[in-house]
Amino acid sequence: MGDDSEWMKLPIDQKCEHKLWKARLNGYEEALKLFQKIDDEKSPEWSKYLGLIKKFVTDSNAVAQLKGLEAALAYVENAHVAGKTTGEVASGVVNKVFNQPKARAKELGEDICLMYIEIEKGEAIQEELLKGLDNKNPKIIVACIETLRKALSEFGSKIISLKPIIKVLPKLFESREKAVRDEAKLLAVEIYRWIRDALRPPLQNINSVQLKELEEEWIKVSSAAPKQTRFLRSQQELKAKFEQQQGLGGDADGGDDDEEEAVPQVDAYELLEAVEILSKLPKDFYEKIEAKKWQERKEALEAVELLVKNPKLESGDYADLVKALKKVVGKDTNVMLVALAAKCLAGLATGLRKKFGLYAGHVVPTILEKFKEKKPQVVQALQEAIDAIFLTTTLQNISEDILAVMDNKNPTIKQQTSLFIARSFRHCTPSTLPKSLLKPFCAALLKHINDSAPEVRDAGFEALGTALKVAGEKAVNPFLADVDKLKLDRIKECAEKVELVYGKKAGGAAEKKEGKPVTGRATAVPGPAGDKETKDAATKPGPLKKASAVKAGVPPKKGKPATAAGTGGAGPKGKKGPETKEIFESELSIEVCEEKAAAVLPASCIQQLDSGNWKERLACMEEFQKAVELMERSEMPCQALVRMLAKKPGWKETNFQVMQMKLHIVALIAQKGNFSKTSAQVVLDGLVDKVGDVKCGTNAKEAMTAIAEACQLPWTAEQVVAMAFSQKNPKNQSEALNWLSNAIKEFGFSGLNVKAFISNVKTALAATNPAVRTSAITLLGVMYLYVGPSLRMFFEDEKPALLSQIDAEFEKMQGQTAPAPTRGISRHSVGGGDDGEEEEPEEVGNDVVDLLPRTDIGDKITAELVSKIGDKNWKIRKEGLDEVTSIINEAKFIQSNIGELPAALKGRLNDSNKILVQQTLSILQQLATAMGPNIKQYVKNLGIPVITVLGDSKNNVRAAALATVNAWAEQTGMKEWLEGEDLSEELKKENPFLRQELLGWLAEKLPALRSVPSDLLLCVPHLYSCLEDRNGDVRKKAQDALPFFMMHLGFEKMAKATGKLKPTSKDQVLAMLEKAKANMPAKPAPPAKTSSRVVGGAAPAKFQPASAFADDLGSNTVESKPDLKKAKAGGLSSKTKVQGKKVISKPSLKEDDDKSGPIFIIVPNGKEQRMREEKALKVLKWNFTTPRDEYIEQLKTQMSTCVAKWLQDEMFHADFQHHNKALTVMIEHLESEKDGVISCLDLILKWLTLRFFDTNTSVLMKALEYLKLLFNLLSQEEYHLTENEASSFIPYLILKVGEPKDVIRKDVRAILNRMCLIYPASKMFPFIMEGTKSKNSKQRAECLEELGCLVESYGMNVCQPTPGKALKEMATHIGDRDNTVRNAALNTIVTVYNVHGDQVFKLIGNLSEKDMSMLEERIKRSAKRPSSAPVRQAEEKPQRTQNISANASMMRKGQAEDMSSKLNQNRNMGSHSETTHTVPREFQLDLDEIENDNGTIRCEMPALVQHKLDDILEPVLIPEPKIRAVSPHFDDMHSNTASTINFVISQVASGDINTSIQALTQIDEVLKQEDKAEAMSGHIDQFLIATFMQLRLIYNTHMADEKLDKDEIVRLYSCIIGSMITLFQIESLAREASTGVLKDLMHGLITLMLDSRVEDLEEGEQVIRSVNLLVVKVLEKSDQTNILSALLVLLQDSLLATASSKFSELVMKCLWRMVRLLPETINSINLDRILLDIHIFMKVFPKEKLKQCKSEFPIRTLKTLLHTLCKLKGPKILDHLTMIDNKNESELEAHLCRLMKHTMEQTGKADKDTEKGASCIEEKASKAKVNDILAEIFKKIGSKENTKEGLAELYEYKKKYSDADIEPFLKNSSQFFQSYVERGLRLIETEREGKGCIATSTGISPQREGTCVPAPTHTVSSSIGNTNGEEVGPSIYLERLKILRQRCGLDNAKQEDRPPLTSLLSKPTLPTVASSTDMLHSKLSQLRESREQYQHLDLDSNQTHSSGFGTTLASPSSAAANIDDLKKRLERIKSSRK
Repeated sequence: MGDDSEWMKLPIDQKCEHKLWKARLNGYEEALKLFQKIDDEKSPEWSKYLGLIKKFVTDSNAVAQLKGLEAALAYVENAHVAGKTTGEVASGVVNKVFNQPKARAKELGEDICLMYIEIEKGEAIQEELLKGLDNKNPKIIVACIETLRKALSEFGSKIISLKPIIKVLPKLFESREKAVRDEAKLLAVEIYRWIRDALRPPLQNINSVQLKELEEEWIKVSSAAPKQTRFLRSQQELKAKFEQQQGLGGDADGGDDDEEEAVPQVDAYELLEAVEILSKLPKDFYEKIEAKKWQERKEALEAVELLVKNPKLESGDYADLVKALKKVVGKDTNVMLVALAAKCLAGLATGLRKKFGLYAGHVVPTILEKFKEKKPQVVQALQEAIDAIFLTTTLQNISEDILAVMDNKNPTIKQQTSLFIARSFRHCTPSTLPKSLLKPFCAALLKHINDSAPEVRDAGFEALGTALKVAGEKAVNPFLADVDKLKLDRIKECAEKVELVYGKKAGGAAEKKEGKPVTGRATAVPGPAGDKETKDAATKPGPLKKASAVKAGVPPKKGKPATAAGTGGAGPKGKKGPETKEIFESELSIEVCEEKAAAVLPASCIQQLDSGNWKERLACMEEFQKAVELMERSEMPCQALVRMLAKKPGWKETNFQVMQMKLHIVALIAQKGNFSKTSAQVVLDGLVDKVGDVKCGTNAKEAMTAIAEACQLPWTAEQVVAMAFSQKNPKNQSEALNWLSNAIKEFGFSGLNVKAFISNVKTALAATNPAVRTSAITLLGVMYLYVGPSLRMFFEDEKPALLSQIDAEFEKMQGQTAPAPTRGISRHSVGGGDDGEEEEPEEVGNDVVDLLPRTDIGDKITAELVSKIGDKNWKIRKEGLDEVTSIINEAKFIQSNIGELPAALKGRLNDSNKILVQQTLSILQQLATAMGPNIKQYVKNLGIPVITVLGDSKNNVRAAALATVNAWAEQTGMKEWLEGEDLSEELKKENPFLRQELLGWLAEKLPALRSVPSDLLLCVPHLYSCLEDRNGDVRKKAQDALPFFMMHLGFEKMAKATGKLKPTSKDQVLAMLEKAKANMPAKPAPPAKTSSRVVGGAAPAKFQPASAFADDLGSNTVESKPDLKKAKAGGLSSKTKVQGKKVISKPSLKEDDDKSGPIFIIVPNGKEQRMREEKALKVLKWNFTTPRDEYIEQLKTQMSTCVAKWLQDEMFHADFQHHNKALTVMIEHLESEKDGVISCLDLILKWLTLRFFDTNTSVLMKALEYLKLLFNLLSQEEYHLTENEASSFIPYLILKVGEPKDVIRKDVRAILNRMCLIYPASKMFPFIMEGTKSKNSKQRAECLEELGCLVESYGMNVCQPTPGKALKEMATHIGDRDNTVRNAALNTIVTVYNVHGDQVFKLIGNLSEKDMSMLEERIKRSAKRPSSAPVRQAEEKPQRTQNISANASMMRKGQAEDMSSKLNQNRNMGSHSETTHTVPREFQLDLDEIENDNGTIRCEMPALVQHKLDDILEPVLIPEPKIRAVSPHFDDMHSNTASTINFVISQVASGDINTSIQALTQIDEVLKQEDKAEAMSGHIDQFLIATFMQLRLIYNTHMADEKLDKDEIVRLYSCIIGSMITLFQIESLAREASTGVLKDLMHGLITLMLDSRVEDLEEGEQVIRSVNLLVVKVLEKSDQTNILSALLVLLQDSLLATASSKFSELVMKCLWRMVRLLPETINSINLDRILLDIHIFMKVFPKEKLKQCKSEFPIRTLKTLLHTLCKLKGPKILDHLTMIDNKNESELEAHLCRLMKHTMEQTGKADKDTEKGASCIEEKASKAKVNDILAEIFKKIGSKENTKEGLAELYEYKKKYSDADIEPFLKNSSQFFQSYVERGLRLIETEREGKGCIATSTGISPQREGTCVPAPTHTVSSSIGNTNGEEVGPSIYLERLKILRQRCGLDNAKQEDRPPLTSLLSKPTLPTVASSTDMLHSKLSQLRESREQYQHLDLDSNQTHSSGFGTTLASPSSAAANIDDLKKRLERIKSSRK
């Protein structure tokens, strides 16, 4: 359109991609303003620019590019969809912006990259920038490095991943460009800021000068921790905090946190590449290491030492290597080799880190034992080794081994072990050094500090000092209660000197002995562990400080004071922090006590204490009580007061009143004073003595309770029970036990030392006094509440009667939960810390387990037994396992030493014999119970392999493995399992069973944990891959586990971990995370758990408070039913509750409620995801001969997320009746749940394919019924099947075409027909073609028929891959052994023949003679009668009605073609072929019926365009397409290009102008890009149909709509015309437009040009000018045959429809333009088709009819066209009449002959000799025999001289004796001779007959629009032509093609003399006489003529909307009269209708 200023009017997005740079510049400026203006980041406006942003940044014009960059930056900042553009824009910036000379461009490029990072696209940007570093242009490299540096500086090392950058740094330092090296240096300095020394190892190998420079720069770097200054969108809270700090001008608070987060984050180890060394070991290593010569052993070790120097090693199986090294360390006599082996072990441990943990347990004992060596170098090597090994495991894991060595006699071993413990403690934190560990270590170390050897003592002090520093006094002091002050001070002194690893790393103080800096190891703390430790350090001290401290008293009398106090220390029942000093209250002498007491008590009181008079004593007590009540806590000398009370008579007081008072005062003192254990020791004896007293018992109990509160229950209880059983009074014993039962209920069970009084309970049970026994049983009942069933183990050997009593008591307690403690917490509510409680359960568990007498079975695990277990024979293996079982059974409880058993059992876990695997699992289960918590050390060796067994394919093996894992976890807790990489390695394995079991287990265990190791994060990537696993169960389990992972790791970390996923996966996973975030359960709260804590930690279901369970159930049932995913995110916070799970899985709702709600749940992007998975082969491709189980399972899984559970159960039920039910439900919900059905369509279709394989007919019928309804719905919704849906459904549907039952076949065919409405017929074709290869003959036949119907309805375009290949394939079936298949193949090819004509023979290729003759016979027959195949089709299509032309209704609203256009095309191509008329008279209008009808019949399909401009397309008849609003992301909705284009094209015809414009713009965009335009191929007709439908819509509706802004219409017009001009400039695409479509298009365009309303518009003229331009383009660029054909039909239609003369005129002008083009295009035109069209035209418009036209233009146009064709082609023109069946129907042939003869007359002259020769022959013929004559003639033809004469004679002879057979003479001659003879005869025939009919010559040129006199026309001939009389030489004849004989019947008037031209003009020529050879064919044609002739006419009327109709014409001459008659009748119908 127009000139350069046109672009000003374009919309912004179009300007932005205009070819003029100024337009683009302007576009960018406006876009920038627009982007800054749009407030809503989700505005649809953003999506318009998605594809353009890359062009913004890569603009070729520098000025425009700058502005484009600004606009792009604004876009990225504000648009929510910007993330989608990351890759392409970043790559554009790197390649096209960073190389720009302008600094501003580079700046903007960097800003854009940083902005992408801000919107969470850091990974993608970093990837592009790193790619940029490989660019050859140094400018680009420098800019990329600079951008990376800026990003790191602003966002920090958490967001910018340093590992890949550090990888490329050395390469950058080697660059030849100085600028690159300098920039790399700056980057290295920036990285150093963030990770400090971790950067050194990777850069060790760079040039030394550069390294030195770097070192200098690094020194200058500020030591302050760097801070993130720019934040991601998801970090807005951080940003706010940062800004707030900046505002305050300081960062005092935040600094530390940041530092803690930043510093340990990057670990040099992480930045290194792992090296694989096992394969590099010398081949003979294992022989050499055993060699006798020490030199050989040394060689072997040196080889290993060299390998382990690699700082990071690849994980692998190092067991053998470690074993060999361990042997050297332990047994080698050469100390040098011991040191070397130790170095190797240290190297391995350092290189493998956590992965070495597996082997730590084996090596540690050996190394510790080896410390007996005195040589310093050996000791140092061993120290380094054990330190390195310690870092790979935990103290817990190796504690057993260490403690075992502590009692060794060798002082060096003791010393080194203590030092090792000291060093180890430094790496611990309060959480990794719990009391359970401290207790045994402190006990052992206390022995060391009393050792005779000073070095052992020093080491012991150091270790204890370190422990004190790490765990804090509160935790350690209880264990130091017995230590004297001197030693205590020494310990504290050591504590002060200790520098902790996890604390501040400033102090590099060397340790005393080793001279090894502590910080040297600091960097070696693995990243995750480091993180964890710092976090723990940050969080733990709070509660620690608060937690109550324990007082230590005088050394108690009983045996386990320290232990009791220690365990007690965990509970929250001490006193407040400040009084910790009083723990060490020493015993006071009686004198001191009296002094202190005298100071606070009245003198009289002290005197009367031991008075003989009880009343005085009573009065004294009263005073005493008052004094105590008034005393302040700080003033009260508790010990002095209680000693006064105990003073004679003390507890032997005989008066009960005095005694009661006394006891009451004790209670008061305990409550009010700072009561220590020392004081308690004074009174407890007396209290226990009185506890059984009837009168004083209650007071005694109260006093004991008060003491218990002051000194903690565990200690008090132990003292009380011990004292009670040291005396003989049964009453005291039973009451002491009763008191304890109550006390436990009041105080809770925390820290109680069961062991201490279990023996007493046993004594009580054995007591003769029944009251004591009863009390003991009651106490056991109370203990049972807390300890659980394991308590019974201690009493299994009691007498049965007693045991049954105990069981009865336990039974009573069964359902109860332990009450919450009411005492011991009240006054310490502030002090009660989390910390204490956290360890409580573990303490209890440990205590109970500690009590058991354990057997050491180590010696029973002999080498013989181990070899048995590993034997080749399974029976022997089984024997070995049986032995192990019996050993464990006998021992019941065992110690942790089990020798070589773990390795042996591990081997059996992957035994080929599954029974043995199960037996091994049950042994491991036993082992866990027998060994108790000590089994921890075997988790890595044995526990993890059990998890591997969860991947077994057998269900029962998996169940056994799960039971084993649970049994182990119950003993070990979860921490051991979650630490390290083992679990993540298991999850990484792509075994669906393993994954689902393991995830299920984690989902069950994680919710109960309060904290987890940070290693859990390693599982997250694998969890994400499970979320996308091809197995549905795995995905479901992963989704279930997701919230629990998040509960521990937090949303941030989880979201960050998605960074490494593919973009598609990332979006989906993030969506799931969001969902899980909403359902994330809270971490279990400590107090609620305390009461119900059970041995082993997690509380089993029965101890959960009932209310909690009910709540959970409630919350679940309330949720709406259809949300099937409610279980996923754990509506249950306690997944551990087994019963809970069961209850919920059964729907507790009624059946009806259950089934309410949608049956299909819409999962956003679910279908796309499934397609992607199938494409990426993550799931099985839906392709099988019969469906296997895995396909059914997969479908079930995929359906689980989007199909209602109850429906899915029906769908996958084993019984077919349930399938029927499911189908009924689906049919009911079809209409109401359209969107749901469409979103699950792929799954529904797949499920239906499964039903096709069922044998039950009723299901099949139901399925087909559903499919019919489904496809109807889809076509109404204008849905297009995706490739995925089609390919997984159509092949299986086609199988059913071969069903034996007729009714099913019929249904399937009907469905196939409907499918063409939602899937292109051309794509259906290959599927049906594939069906023809079936073994089932019915299927082959039906498929062939269906192919015929497709070709008939859609033309040859549907044949894929090419018509030729398709037809060859079909033709092979003509020779099929089955008759129906043969017939079907023949019928199909006949159908194709009718559409495509003789070309079919070329396409079919070589057929056998038999097949070819069958085909020819069938084609001949088909010409005589209507074929049967379409009749069948007519039945199938009920929508076909009489007043709609059959061809039109056969169109199945395909995408590629429109009905009306196709109809025209069919008519043009073959209205002669009766095969297309399915029923005789079907094309006719039954006028009588219509006249009687009152307007009930309506047209149901949009048919041909009308041509009367006044009423083109009344609004009511517009086929208004139902089109959804354009989605900006149509790419998301349609995965493949074709369906995307289909979708956009469908929107072009939208009733909504904006939708249409948007669609047109998108298509224009595609067409303008050369690389993308190809995608439109195959969619041209479809697009043009949509376009002219839109033109009709504008013409009819929009223009008439007054409310519409006419500018909108102009915009729409300009879009339509613009996109079509673009289309018609691409020749390859323009040629794809078919005739019918071009006809309708030209009709639309001409109508538009003539629309006066357009001219009135403001820019109307411009529009019309553009249309003119477009029309010219269409005429020039379209396929010339198609456009010429279209114009002829359009002219015919317009003349018939009596449209305005202007319209016809314009059509003719177009034809004239085509005629002008003919000289260049003649060779590309299919003349046969054009002549067929002219033939039809002449048939419809005989001469008389044309005469009646007002204008003579039509006649002139036709004559000009024929004249030009004759002139260009010469006589060859007559070879092109092959497509006309009955040439006598119009005057075309005669007319052409006349034209040709006229030409010949001017050049040739009659050959009179020939005439003479002919007469001679006649004479001879009468005399001689026929054969002789013929022989004579052929001789002549054979001789050079007489050849012409011979031919002439032969011609005459043949005319005379038409029955003479010349075949024998020709048969023996060559092919060339035969064709020569035939050609000669043909020439003579033409010459002779041509004289009779010379055409008129008027010479009217199409350009001259003057009033030339029209030439008179002949009555017989209906075609008119003209010739300019050019001379044509005879040589042309020789080149003419062989013409079929039956086509030779031409006019032959034997006129000797040529009449003058004038007479010719007035005199009609004589009728033709058929040549005698072709009698048969003339008969045939007469037969045809006598049958009804069909004719297509277009009449415009509102009701019969362009219906085609036929008339019966008696003869061509009467056509006009008939048509007039018809028109009158139609007028009558119309007027009656109105």
